[in-house]
Amino acid sequence: MLSRVPAMAEYNGNMTGIVHSLESFGSVDGPGVRFVVFLQGCNMRCKYCHNPETWSRDGGEEWTAQDLFERAWRYRNYWGKNGGITVSGGEPLVQMDFVTEFFRIAKEHGVHTTLDTAGQPFREDTDFLKRFDELLAVTDLVMLDLKEIDDDKHRELTGVGNRNILRMAEYISEKGVRMWIRHVLVPGLTDERLEETYTFIQKLGTVDKVEILPYHTLGLFKWEKLGIDYPLSGYRTPDNEEIERARSILHAV
Repeated sequence: MLSRVPAMAEYNGNMTGIVHSLESFGSVDGPGVRFVVFLQGCNMRCKYCHNPETWSRDGGEEWTAQDLFERAWRYRNYWGKNGGITVSGGEPLVQMDFVTEFFRIAKEHGVHTTLDTAGQPFREDTDFLKRFDELLAVTDLVMLDLKEIDDDKHRELTGVGNRNILRMAEYISEKGVRMWIRHVLVPGLTDERLEETYTFIQKLGTVDKVEILPYHTLGLFKWEKLGIDYPLSGYRTPDNEEIERARSILHAV
């Protein structure tokens, strides 16, 4: 993948980003064991979000890309052949240029890079696409969270529509970047249009895996701590039969 890295003289490791938290030994955020960076800031307000404290662009801790990489690099002996670095959030695209610089340094050291994103705020104007292309050039894997295939239902669930997100999935596929698709399964909420979701996924040429993420309420205490009313109090976690049904429809693992 190093051959895809463009010359970007403007990146020198000094760009700063706002980091919410770090995880040294992530095992569910891409292939292998990974150093996971959770960035601050998100444009969505997902009703089942388990990290609502990352919504605001305030707070967190400021890091330079170089310093953050040096922190991650300490753990390289645990990554083996399949591991590496994952940037999540919040929404990493809110701090896209910082992620690009961080990933560029990682690729210079031969580290596998994964972008964990929900696709907002993707758009197709010239400036954004130029910057997004620079990010994709140093990204080995995109884990895209497809929350809901229907635009109106997506807006109800997250506060924003999904047309730009679906277009982003197509764009990533056109660029030849590998993808994993994730879908949070909430009975009675996100399990009603799985066939449509799979039809869309089939159109993408670079999807290696589809994952079902069963809804849970482990982050409920964070909503309560922030004084935010939790909108899914009447919903339950899916049972094994519902999970297996969703996996079967989406051909998921």
